[in-house]
Amino acid sequence: MPALKTSATVAVIGAGAMGAGIAQVAAQGGHPVKLYDARAGAAAHAVEGIDRQLGRLVEKGKLGAEAHAAIVDRLQPVESIEALADADLVIEAIVENLEVKRDLLRQLEALCSPDCILASNTSSLSITSLAAGLEHQGRMIGMHFFNPAPLMALVEIVSGLASDPVLVACLYETAKAWGKQPVHARSTPGFIVNRVARPFYAESLRLLHEGAADCATLDALIRDAGGFRMGAFELTDLIGHDVNYAVTCSVFDAYYGDFRFQPSLIQKELVDAGRLGRKSGFGFYDYTEGAQRPEPVELGSETHVDACVVEGSLGVAEPLVQRLAEVGVKVTRRDGDGLLRVGDAVLALTDGRLACQRASEDGLANLVLLDLALDYAKASRLGIAWAAGTCATARDQAVALLRRAGLKVSPLADIPGLVVLRTVAMLANEGADAVFQRVGSASDIDLAMRAGVNYPQGPLTWADAIGLPAVVAILHNLQAAYGEERYRPSLLLRRLGAEGRAFHERA
Repeated sequence: MPALKTSATVAVIGAGAMGAGIAQVAAQGGHPVKLYDARAGAAAHAVEGIDRQLGRLVEKGKLGAEAHAAIVDRLQPVESIEALADADLVIEAIVENLEVKRDLLRQLEALCSPDCILASNTSSLSITSLAAGLEHQGRMIGMHFFNPAPLMALVEIVSGLASDPVLVACLYETAKAWGKQPVHARSTPGFIVNRVARPFYAESLRLLHEGAADCATLDALIRDAGGFRMGAFELTDLIGHDVNYAVTCSVFDAYYGDFRFQPSLIQKELVDAGRLGRKSGFGFYDYTEGAQRPEPVELGSETHVDACVVEGSLGVAEPLVQRLAEVGVKVTRRDGDGLLRVGDAVLALTDGRLACQRASEDGLANLVLLDLALDYAKASRLGIAWAAGTCATARDQAVALLRRAGLKVSPLADIPGLVVLRTVAMLANEGADAVFQRVGSASDIDLAMRAGVNYPQGPLTWADAIGLPAVVAILHNLQAAYGEERYRPSLLLRRLGAEGRAFHERA
Protein backbone atom coordinates (compact mmCIF):
# COMPACT_ATOMS: atom_id res chain seq x y z
CA MET A 1 0.00 0.00 0.00
CA PRO A 2 1.39 3.46 -0.85
CA ALA A 3 1.93 6.26 1.64
CA LEU A 4 -0.97 8.38 2.79
CA LYS A 5 -1.76 11.15 0.33
CA THR A 6 -0.68 14.58 1.50
CA SER A 7 -4.36 15.56 1.46
CA ALA A 8 -4.96 13.08 4.31
CA THR A 9 -5.47 14.72 7.70
CA VAL A 10 -3.08 13.67 10.44
CA ALA A 11 -4.11 14.19 14.06
CA VAL A 12 -1.64 14.15 16.92
CA ILE A 13 -2.78 13.81 20.52
CA GLY A 14 -0.42 15.16 23.14
CA ALA A 15 1.28 18.53 22.74
CA GLY A 16 4.38 17.83 24.76
CA ALA A 17 7.85 17.82 23.20
CA MET A 18 7.29 14.51 21.42
CA GLY A 19 3.74 15.19 20.23
CA ALA A 20 4.65 18.66 18.98
CA GLY A 21 7.66 17.21 17.18
CA ILE A 22 5.54 14.57 15.44
CA ALA A 23 3.01 17.21 14.42
CA GLN A 24 5.82 19.28 12.93
CA VAL A 25 7.14 16.26 10.99
CA ALA A 26 3.70 15.51 9.53
CA ALA A 27 3.14 19.15 8.58
CA GLN A 28 6.56 19.32 6.95
CA GLY A 29 5.50 16.20 5.04
CA GLY A 30 2.68 18.23 3.48
CA HIS A 31 -0.31 17.06 5.54
CA PRO A 32 -2.96 19.15 7.25
CA VAL A 33 -2.34 18.44 10.94
CA LYS A 34 -4.61 18.79 13.93
CA LEU A 35 -2.89 18.94 17.31
CA TYR A 36 -4.92 18.23 20.43
CA ASP A 37 -4.06 18.16 24.12
CA ALA A 38 -6.40 17.76 27.07
CA ARG A 39 -4.71 20.72 28.76
CA ALA A 40 -6.42 23.95 27.71
CA GLY A 41 -4.19 26.06 25.47
CA ALA A 42 -1.40 23.50 25.30
CA ALA A 43 -1.87 22.73 21.61
CA ALA A 44 -1.84 26.40 20.61
CA HIS A 45 1.25 26.97 22.73
CA ALA A 46 2.97 24.05 21.03
CA VAL A 47 2.20 25.42 17.56
CA GLU A 48 3.65 28.77 18.62
CA GLY A 49 6.79 26.95 19.72
CA ILE A 50 7.04 25.16 16.37
CA ASP A 51 6.63 28.50 14.63
CA ARG A 52 9.54 29.96 16.62
CA GLN A 53 11.78 26.97 15.95
CA LEU A 54 11.11 27.12 12.22
CA GLY A 55 11.70 30.87 12.31
CA ARG A 56 15.19 30.27 13.68
CA LEU A 57 15.84 27.90 10.76
CA VAL A 58 14.79 30.66 8.38
CA GLU A 59 17.22 33.07 10.09
CA LYS A 60 20.03 30.57 9.61
CA GLY A 61 19.19 30.09 5.95
CA LYS A 62 18.17 26.44 6.44
CA LEU A 63 14.51 26.95 5.55
CA GLY A 64 12.75 29.32 3.17
CA ALA A 65 10.26 31.86 4.50
CA GLU A 66 7.51 30.54 2.22
CA ALA A 67 8.09 26.95 3.37
CA HIS A 68 8.00 28.14 6.98
CA ALA A 69 4.67 29.87 6.45
CA ALA A 70 3.20 26.87 4.64
CA ILE A 71 4.18 24.42 7.40
CA VAL A 72 2.69 26.60 10.14
CA ASP A 73 -0.45 27.14 8.06
CA ARG A 74 -0.97 23.36 7.95
CA LEU A 75 -0.86 23.13 11.77
CA GLN A 76 -4.22 23.54 13.47
CA PRO A 77 -4.46 23.45 17.28
CA VAL A 78 -7.85 22.17 18.44
CA GLU A 79 -9.44 22.28 21.86
CA SER A 80 -11.72 19.22 21.68
CA ILE A 81 -11.12 15.62 20.77
CA GLU A 82 -14.31 15.68 18.69
CA ALA A 83 -12.47 17.95 16.23
CA LEU A 84 -10.38 14.91 15.22
CA ALA A 85 -13.36 12.99 13.81
CA ASP A 86 -12.30 13.53 10.18
CA ALA A 87 -8.69 12.41 10.68
CA ASP A 88 -7.20 9.72 8.41
CA LEU A 89 -4.38 8.95 10.84
CA VAL A 90 -4.29 9.63 14.58
CA ILE A 91 -0.97 9.35 16.43
CA GLU A 92 -1.23 9.41 20.20
CA ALA A 93 1.76 10.64 22.18
CA ILE A 94 0.33 10.81 25.69
CA VAL A 95 1.48 9.41 29.04
CA GLU A 96 3.01 5.89 29.03
CA ASN A 97 0.13 4.25 30.82
CA LEU A 98 -1.61 1.25 29.28
CA GLU A 99 -5.10 1.89 30.65
CA VAL A 100 -5.03 5.62 29.88
CA LYS A 101 -3.99 4.90 26.30
CA ARG A 102 -6.61 2.13 25.94
CA ASP A 103 -9.36 4.49 27.09
CA LEU A 104 -8.23 7.08 24.54
CA LEU A 105 -8.07 4.54 21.71
CA ARG A 106 -11.58 3.24 22.44
CA GLN A 107 -12.82 6.83 22.38
CA LEU A 108 -11.08 7.41 19.04
CA GLU A 109 -12.51 4.24 17.54
CA ALA A 110 -16.01 5.44 18.33
CA LEU A 111 -15.25 8.93 17.04
CA CYS A 112 -13.27 8.41 13.83
CA SER A 113 -14.20 6.67 10.60
CA PRO A 114 -13.55 2.91 10.24
CA ASP A 115 -10.77 3.70 7.74
CA CYS A 116 -8.83 5.88 10.17
CA ILE A 117 -5.49 4.38 11.22
CA LEU A 118 -4.75 4.54 14.96
CA ALA A 119 -1.06 4.75 15.86
CA SER A 120 0.77 4.91 19.16
CA ASN A 121 4.13 6.54 19.79
CA THR A 122 4.68 4.27 22.80
CA SER A 123 8.27 3.27 23.46
CA SER A 124 7.55 0.41 25.81
CA LEU A 125 3.91 -0.72 25.81
CA SER A 126 2.66 -3.69 23.81
CA ILE A 127 0.81 -2.74 20.62
CA THR A 128 -1.10 -6.01 20.97
CA SER A 129 -2.26 -4.98 24.46
CA LEU A 130 -3.22 -1.50 23.28
CA ALA A 131 -5.35 -3.01 20.51
CA ALA A 132 -7.03 -5.55 22.79
CA GLY A 133 -9.92 -3.26 23.71
CA LEU A 134 -10.73 -2.25 20.15
CA GLU A 135 -13.45 -3.68 17.97
CA HIS A 136 -11.25 -3.36 14.87
CA GLN A 137 -7.80 -4.27 16.17
CA GLY A 138 -6.13 -4.35 12.74
CA ARG A 139 -6.06 -0.55 12.57
CA MET A 140 -3.81 -0.30 15.69
CA ILE A 141 -0.09 0.08 14.86
CA GLY A 142 2.98 1.40 16.65
CA MET A 143 4.73 4.43 15.17
CA HIS A 144 7.62 5.06 17.54
CA PHE A 145 9.51 8.29 16.86
CA PHE A 146 12.73 9.26 18.61
CA ASN A 147 13.30 12.52 20.41
CA PRO A 148 13.56 15.16 19.01
CA ALA A 149 11.24 13.88 16.29
CA PRO A 150 12.05 16.57 13.69
CA LEU A 151 15.76 15.74 13.88
CA MET A 152 15.98 12.01 14.59
CA ALA A 153 15.69 9.89 11.47
CA LEU A 154 14.39 6.62 12.91
CA VAL A 155 10.77 5.56 13.19
CA GLU A 156 9.96 2.06 14.44
CA ILE A 157 6.81 0.78 12.69
CA VAL A 158 5.55 -1.78 15.18
CA SER A 159 3.13 -4.57 14.37
CA GLY A 160 0.92 -6.06 17.05
CA LEU A 161 -0.61 -9.50 16.81
CA ALA A 162 -3.67 -8.20 14.94
CA SER A 163 -2.15 -5.26 13.00
CA ASP A 164 -3.24 -5.20 9.37
CA PRO A 165 -0.13 -5.73 7.16
CA VAL A 166 -1.55 -3.42 4.50
CA LEU A 167 -1.87 -0.57 7.01
CA VAL A 168 1.56 -1.37 8.45
CA ALA A 169 3.02 -1.01 4.94
CA CYS A 170 1.14 2.27 4.51
CA LEU A 171 2.66 3.77 7.67
CA TYR A 172 6.11 2.52 6.66
CA GLU A 173 5.82 4.31 3.31
CA THR A 174 4.32 7.37 4.99
CA ALA A 175 7.28 7.65 7.34
CA LYS A 176 9.61 7.41 4.33
CA ALA A 177 7.63 10.14 2.58
CA TRP A 178 8.16 12.30 5.67
CA GLY A 179 11.92 11.95 5.22
CA LYS A 180 12.37 9.37 7.97
CA GLN A 181 14.17 6.03 8.01
CA PRO A 182 11.52 3.53 9.11
CA VAL A 183 12.14 -0.03 10.25
CA HIS A 184 9.69 -2.85 10.80
CA ALA A 185 9.52 -4.27 14.33
CA ARG A 186 7.34 -6.84 16.02
CA SER A 187 5.63 -5.84 19.25
CA THR A 188 7.93 -7.37 21.83
CA PRO A 189 9.33 -5.65 24.96
CA GLY A 190 11.55 -2.73 23.97
CA PHE A 191 10.84 -3.25 20.24
CA ILE A 192 14.28 -2.98 18.57
CA VAL A 193 16.18 -0.03 20.00
CA ASN A 194 15.22 -0.14 23.67
CA ARG A 195 15.92 -3.87 23.73
CA VAL A 196 19.15 -4.08 21.75
CA ALA A 197 20.64 -1.01 23.46
CA ARG A 198 20.44 -2.44 26.99
CA PRO A 199 23.99 -3.93 26.97
CA PHE A 200 25.49 -0.56 26.03
CA TYR A 201 24.52 0.73 29.46
CA ALA A 202 24.68 -2.56 31.33
CA GLU A 203 28.28 -3.48 30.52
CA SER A 204 29.73 -0.10 31.50
CA LEU A 205 27.67 -0.12 34.70
CA ARG A 206 28.93 -3.58 35.53
CA LEU A 207 32.54 -2.63 34.78
CA LEU A 208 32.21 0.35 37.11
CA HIS A 209 30.70 -1.90 39.78
CA GLU A 210 33.67 -4.27 39.43
CA GLY A 211 36.26 -1.50 39.64
CA ALA A 212 37.57 -1.95 36.10
CA ALA A 213 38.14 1.82 35.80
CA ASP A 214 36.47 5.10 36.70
CA CYS A 215 33.56 6.67 34.81
CA ALA A 216 35.69 9.14 32.87
CA THR A 217 38.07 6.43 31.65
CA LEU A 218 35.31 4.01 30.68
CA ASP A 219 33.41 6.75 28.84
CA ALA A 220 36.58 7.87 27.03
CA LEU A 221 37.26 4.35 25.80
CA ILE A 222 33.72 3.91 24.51
CA ARG A 223 34.05 7.21 22.64
CA ASP A 224 37.68 7.34 21.53
CA ALA A 225 38.19 3.64 20.80
CA GLY A 226 34.62 2.45 20.19
CA GLY A 227 33.55 5.43 18.10
CA PHE A 228 30.31 6.02 20.00
CA ARG A 229 29.28 9.65 20.40
CA MET A 230 28.95 9.37 24.16
CA GLY A 231 29.95 6.92 26.85
CA ALA A 232 27.32 5.14 28.91
CA PHE A 233 27.69 7.37 31.98
CA GLU A 234 27.49 10.71 30.21
CA LEU A 235 24.61 9.39 28.09
CA THR A 236 22.56 8.15 31.05
CA ASP A 237 23.25 11.46 32.79
CA LEU A 238 21.80 13.17 29.71
CA ILE A 239 18.77 10.86 29.41
CA GLY A 240 18.04 10.98 33.13
CA HIS A 241 18.61 8.03 35.43
CA ASP A 242 14.96 7.85 36.41
CA VAL A 243 14.03 7.37 32.75
CA ASN A 244 16.87 5.03 31.80
CA TYR A 245 16.49 2.89 34.92
CA ALA A 246 12.70 2.65 34.42
CA VAL A 247 13.16 1.41 30.85
CA THR A 248 15.69 -1.19 31.99
CA CYS A 249 13.33 -2.37 34.75
CA SER A 250 10.45 -2.52 32.28
CA VAL A 251 12.40 -4.68 29.83
CA PHE A 252 13.75 -6.86 32.66
CA ASP A 253 10.26 -7.46 34.05
CA ALA A 254 8.77 -8.04 30.60
CA TYR A 255 11.31 -10.79 29.93
CA TYR A 256 10.45 -12.49 33.25
CA GLY A 257 13.68 -11.53 34.96
CA ASP A 258 16.09 -12.63 32.22
CA PHE A 259 19.50 -11.83 33.71
CA ARG A 260 20.66 -10.25 30.44
CA PHE A 261 18.49 -7.24 31.27
CA GLN A 262 19.19 -7.04 35.01
CA PRO A 263 19.09 -3.43 36.28
CA SER A 264 22.16 -1.95 37.97
CA LEU A 265 22.30 -1.40 41.71
CA ILE A 266 24.61 1.57 41.09
CA GLN A 267 21.99 3.24 38.91
CA LYS A 268 19.23 2.42 41.40
CA GLU A 269 21.25 4.13 44.12
CA LEU A 270 21.52 7.28 41.98
CA VAL A 271 17.76 7.26 41.41
CA ASP A 272 17.09 6.71 45.11
CA ALA A 273 19.38 9.64 45.93
CA GLY A 274 17.69 11.94 43.40
CA ARG A 275 20.93 12.18 41.42
CA LEU A 276 19.21 11.94 38.06
CA GLY A 277 21.95 13.45 35.90
CA ARG A 278 22.05 16.79 34.13
CA LYS A 279 18.49 17.76 35.06
CA SER A 280 19.20 17.45 38.79
CA GLY A 281 22.78 18.74 38.71
CA PHE A 282 24.34 15.45 39.77
CA GLY A 283 24.59 11.99 38.28
CA PHE A 284 27.76 10.11 37.55
CA TYR A 285 29.23 13.57 36.97
CA ASP A 286 28.81 16.90 38.72
CA TYR A 287 26.94 19.50 36.63
CA THR A 288 26.87 22.31 39.16
CA GLU A 289 28.33 25.64 38.13
CA GLY A 290 32.12 25.61 38.13
CA ALA A 291 32.40 21.82 38.45
CA GLN A 292 35.20 20.28 36.41
CA ARG A 293 34.81 17.01 34.53
CA PRO A 294 37.36 14.40 35.69
CA GLU A 295 39.95 13.38 33.09
CA PRO A 296 40.37 9.76 31.97
CA VAL A 297 43.39 7.92 33.31
CA GLU A 298 46.21 7.77 30.78
CA LEU A 299 49.52 5.94 30.94
CA GLY A 300 52.79 7.61 29.96
CA SER A 301 56.16 6.16 29.00
CA GLU A 302 59.68 7.49 28.50
CA THR A 303 60.78 4.30 26.77
CA HIS A 304 61.62 4.46 23.05
CA VAL A 305 60.73 1.52 20.85
CA ASP A 306 61.56 1.27 17.18
CA ALA A 307 60.74 -2.34 16.28
CA CYS A 308 58.13 -5.02 16.88
CA VAL A 309 57.31 -8.52 15.71
CA VAL A 310 53.88 -9.58 14.44
CA GLU A 311 53.13 -13.31 14.66
CA GLY A 312 50.28 -14.30 12.36
CA SER A 313 47.28 -12.05 11.75
CA LEU A 314 45.91 -9.64 14.33
CA GLY A 315 42.47 -9.86 12.68
CA VAL A 316 40.45 -6.68 13.11
CA ALA A 317 43.50 -5.09 14.79
CA GLU A 318 45.64 -5.41 11.62
CA PRO A 319 45.35 -1.66 10.82
CA LEU A 320 47.37 -1.05 13.99
CA VAL A 321 50.35 -2.75 12.33
CA GLN A 322 50.15 -0.43 9.33
CA ARG A 323 49.82 2.53 11.68
CA LEU A 324 53.03 1.52 13.45
CA ALA A 325 54.86 1.09 10.15
CA GLU A 326 53.76 4.52 8.99
CA VAL A 327 55.42 6.20 11.99
CA GLY A 328 58.71 4.42 11.38
CA VAL A 329 58.44 1.36 13.61
CA LYS A 330 60.19 -1.60 11.96
CA VAL A 331 57.67 -4.44 11.69
CA THR A 332 58.88 -8.01 11.30
CA ARG A 333 56.26 -10.60 10.37
CA ARG A 334 56.32 -14.32 10.99
CA ASP A 335 53.87 -17.16 11.45
CA GLY A 336 52.04 -17.43 14.73
CA ASP A 337 48.78 -17.10 16.67
CA GLY A 338 47.97 -13.42 16.30
CA LEU A 339 50.47 -11.88 18.74
CA LEU A 340 52.39 -8.61 18.72
CA ARG A 341 55.78 -8.65 20.49
CA VAL A 342 57.80 -5.65 21.60
CA GLY A 343 60.78 -6.10 23.90
CA ASP A 344 59.68 -8.38 26.73
CA ALA A 345 55.97 -7.72 26.17
CA VAL A 346 53.46 -9.88 24.33
CA LEU A 347 50.36 -8.00 23.11
CA ALA A 348 47.14 -9.67 21.96
CA LEU A 349 43.57 -8.62 21.23
CA THR A 350 41.36 -9.70 24.11
CA ASP A 351 39.24 -12.81 23.46
CA GLY A 352 37.04 -12.55 26.55
CA ARG A 353 39.38 -14.40 28.88
CA LEU A 354 41.11 -12.83 31.86
CA ALA A 355 44.69 -11.83 31.08
CA CYS A 356 45.95 -14.02 33.92
CA GLN A 357 43.91 -16.97 32.64
CA ARG A 358 45.11 -16.56 29.06
CA ALA A 359 48.73 -16.13 30.12
CA SER A 360 48.52 -19.39 32.07
CA GLU A 361 46.56 -21.39 29.49
CA ASP A 362 48.59 -20.21 26.48
CA GLY A 363 51.98 -20.09 28.21
CA LEU A 364 52.51 -16.37 27.55
CA ALA A 365 54.76 -14.41 29.87
CA ASN A 366 54.35 -10.64 30.18
CA LEU A 367 50.95 -10.65 28.45
CA VAL A 368 49.21 -7.34 27.74
CA LEU A 369 45.68 -7.46 26.30
CA LEU A 370 44.35 -4.85 23.86
CA ASP A 371 40.73 -3.75 23.73
CA LEU A 372 38.69 -3.50 20.53
CA ALA A 373 38.60 -0.29 18.46
CA LEU A 374 36.09 0.65 15.78
CA ASP A 375 39.02 1.53 13.50
CA TYR A 376 42.56 0.91 14.72
CA ALA A 377 43.83 3.19 11.96
CA LYS A 378 41.94 6.21 13.36
CA ALA A 379 41.27 5.52 17.06
CA SER A 380 42.78 8.06 19.44
CA ARG A 381 42.70 5.88 22.57
CA LEU A 382 43.00 2.21 23.46
CA GLY A 383 42.37 0.29 26.66
CA ILE A 384 44.82 -2.32 27.92
CA ALA A 385 45.01 -4.82 30.78
CA TRP A 386 47.79 -7.14 31.82
CA ALA A 387 48.29 -10.37 33.70
CA ALA A 388 49.42 -10.12 37.32
CA GLY A 389 52.86 -11.50 36.53
CA THR A 390 53.63 -9.00 33.78
CA CYS A 391 56.79 -7.08 34.72
CA ALA A 392 56.88 -3.29 34.82
CA THR A 393 59.41 -3.16 31.98
CA ALA A 394 57.13 -5.14 29.66
CA ARG A 395 54.13 -2.99 30.56
CA ASP A 396 56.12 0.12 29.81
CA GLN A 397 57.30 -1.28 26.47
CA ALA A 398 53.72 -2.09 25.46
CA VAL A 399 52.55 1.41 26.38
CA ALA A 400 55.49 2.97 24.54
CA LEU A 401 54.66 1.05 21.36
CA LEU A 402 51.01 2.12 21.41
CA ARG A 403 51.93 5.72 22.17
CA ARG A 404 54.36 5.61 19.26
CA ALA A 405 51.31 4.90 17.08
CA GLY A 406 49.70 8.08 18.43
CA LEU A 407 47.33 6.34 20.83
CA LYS A 408 46.43 7.47 24.31
CA VAL A 409 46.61 4.39 26.52
CA SER A 410 44.18 3.86 29.40
CA PRO A 411 44.69 1.05 31.93
CA LEU A 412 41.97 -1.37 32.96
CA ALA A 413 41.80 -3.94 35.70
CA ASP A 414 42.15 -7.55 34.55
CA ILE A 415 38.50 -8.09 33.65
CA PRO A 416 37.10 -10.38 30.95
CA GLY A 417 36.60 -8.83 27.52
CA LEU A 418 37.79 -5.35 28.60
CA VAL A 419 35.37 -2.51 27.65
CA VAL A 420 34.64 -1.99 23.97
CA LEU A 421 34.92 -5.64 22.93
CA ARG A 422 32.51 -6.99 25.52
CA THR A 423 30.05 -4.15 24.89
CA VAL A 424 30.04 -4.74 21.14
CA ALA A 425 29.83 -8.52 21.59
CA MET A 426 26.80 -8.14 23.84
CA LEU A 427 25.12 -5.65 21.50
CA ALA A 428 25.65 -8.09 18.64
CA ASN A 429 24.33 -10.94 20.76
CA GLU A 430 21.16 -9.06 21.61
CA GLY A 431 20.73 -8.01 18.00
CA ALA A 432 21.17 -11.62 16.89
CA ASP A 433 18.50 -12.79 19.33
CA ALA A 434 16.14 -10.09 18.06
CA VAL A 435 16.63 -11.41 14.50
CA PHE A 436 16.24 -15.00 15.69
CA GLN A 437 12.97 -14.15 17.45
CA ARG A 438 11.68 -12.28 14.37
CA VAL A 439 11.55 -8.90 16.06
CA GLY A 440 13.21 -7.38 13.01
CA SER A 441 15.57 -8.15 10.15
CA ALA A 442 19.34 -7.87 10.47
CA SER A 443 19.38 -4.82 8.18
CA ASP A 444 16.54 -3.14 10.10
CA ILE A 445 18.22 -3.79 13.43
CA ASP A 446 21.51 -2.29 12.25
CA LEU A 447 19.68 0.70 10.76
CA ALA A 448 17.67 1.19 13.94
CA MET A 449 20.78 1.33 16.11
CA ARG A 450 22.54 3.75 13.77
CA ALA A 451 19.60 6.05 13.08
CA GLY A 452 17.90 5.78 16.47
CA VAL A 453 20.82 5.97 18.91
CA ASN A 454 23.67 7.09 16.64
CA TYR A 455 25.83 3.97 16.90
CA PRO A 456 28.93 4.25 14.70
CA GLN A 457 28.14 0.92 13.10
CA GLY A 458 25.29 -1.55 13.29
CA PRO A 459 26.11 -4.23 15.89
CA LEU A 460 25.51 -7.08 13.44
CA THR A 461 27.72 -5.48 10.79
CA TRP A 462 30.35 -5.08 13.51
CA ALA A 463 30.01 -8.75 14.44
CA ASP A 464 30.52 -9.70 10.79
CA ALA A 465 33.74 -7.65 10.76
CA ILE A 466 35.07 -9.33 13.91
CA GLY A 467 33.95 -12.74 12.65
CA LEU A 468 30.97 -14.60 14.07
CA PRO A 469 33.03 -17.57 15.36
CA ALA A 470 35.24 -15.08 17.23
CA VAL A 471 32.20 -13.31 18.73
CA VAL A 472 30.77 -16.66 19.85
CA ALA A 473 34.12 -17.58 21.45
CA ILE A 474 34.25 -14.22 23.24
CA LEU A 475 30.76 -14.72 24.65
CA HIS A 476 31.56 -18.29 25.71
CA ASN A 477 34.64 -17.00 27.51
CA LEU A 478 32.64 -14.27 29.24
CA GLN A 479 30.02 -16.81 30.25
CA ALA A 480 32.69 -19.14 31.63
CA ALA A 481 34.41 -16.31 33.50
CA TYR A 482 31.24 -15.16 35.25
CA GLY A 483 29.35 -18.44 35.35
CA GLU A 484 26.21 -16.59 34.30
CA GLU A 485 23.54 -16.98 31.62
CA ARG A 486 23.85 -13.24 30.93
CA TYR A 487 26.56 -13.93 28.36
CA ARG A 488 25.06 -16.99 26.67
CA PRO A 489 25.58 -16.74 22.89
CA SER A 490 22.46 -16.48 20.75
CA LEU A 491 21.54 -19.67 18.95
CA LEU A 492 21.44 -17.77 15.67
CA LEU A 493 24.91 -16.35 16.27
CA ARG A 494 26.25 -19.84 16.95
CA ARG A 495 24.48 -21.33 13.96
CA LEU A 496 25.66 -18.72 11.47
CA GLY A 497 29.18 -18.92 12.86
CA ALA A 498 29.23 -22.70 12.52
CA GLU A 499 27.95 -22.41 8.94
CA GLY A 500 30.65 -19.89 8.04
CA ARG A 501 28.02 -17.30 7.22
CA ALA A 502 27.46 -13.67 8.17
CA PHE A 503 24.44 -11.53 9.01
CA HIS A 504 25.05 -9.47 5.88
CA GLU A 505 26.29 -11.70 3.09
CA ARG A 506 28.47 -9.96 0.54
CA ALA A 507 27.34 -10.11 -3.08
